[in-house]
Amino acid sequence: MTEATRTSESEPRVPAAREGRGRSTDLSEVSSESRTSIAENVVAKIAGMATREIGGVYEMGGGAARAFGAVRDRIPGSTSTSTAARGVAVEVGERQAAVDLQFVVDYGVAIPDLVNAVRRNVVTGVERMTGLEVTEVNISIEDIHLPEDDEAGASEPRVE
Repeated sequence: MTEATRTSESEPRVPAAREGRGRSTDLSEVSSESRTSIAENVVAKIAGMATREIGGVYEMGGGAARAFGAVRDRIPGSTSTSTAARGVAVEVGERQAAVDLQFVVDYGVAIPDLVNAVRRNVVTGVERMTGLEVTEVNISIEDIHLPEDDEAGASEPRVE
């Protein structure tokens, strides 16, 4: 019996998904021959959803992204597949990811507390779902949403 045959017979290969269900598996543990790549849009969507989960984040994106999204949403039949990633830019390597976020906050929210909560949630979500280490989460507050902004848009026009 050859060495290769002996190894495969004595140590059956079990797919990583079946090994230790319920525990996190480092991507490098699976096999030195195997490779997993995670697309940037996947990480961006995860980071966007994790950001939206935090109360006080009114809307994602800078002014141009929000304006373009509003126009796209009004087009009949258009599907907004990138809504989850609006306001999110990422760089993804083999083992690490960096995330840049742009969003609008609600008036009255303590911004330092908000950005700390967003960072924690993004890091936790991305690392848990992808296994990538998040090296940085950069946040840009683009605007603040005032309560009267909603009322101004809902009022009747001043002239007929």
